[in-house]
Amino acid sequence: MNYLRGIGMFGSAFLGAHLMRGAAAAALLAWAIVDQTAHPWLALGAGVAALVALRGCPMCWTVGLVETLAQGRHGPKDALSRKCAASESIRGSPCKG
Repeated sequence: MNYLRGIGMFGSAFLGAHLMRGAAAAALLAWAIVDQTAHPWLALGAGVAALVALRGCPMCWTVGLVETLAQGRHGPKDALSRKCAASESIRGSPCKG
C-alpha cells in the first residue's frame, strides 16, 4: 500500500511545503536552544515538535528534499496525471481520464 502517492517516504507533494516545514523546524530548534534555561519543558516540547516537522532528523529532511526535487523534475506535470499516477501505483490499474 503506497499511501504517500509516489513522493517517497520523507518527501512532500510541494517544494514550498517542504521548505516551510524546514523553516518551522529551524525556528523551533533555535528557540529551544536559546530559551532552554528559562523554560526547559517548553524547550523540550519545541525540540520534539521540530523533529515531527522534520519527519525525523535533519538528514531525513534533507533526503525528503532530494525526493521532492526528484519528483518535481521527473514526475507528471499536471494534477490530473499526478492523480492518475498515484492511482496506478496504488491499485495497479491505469487511470481512465
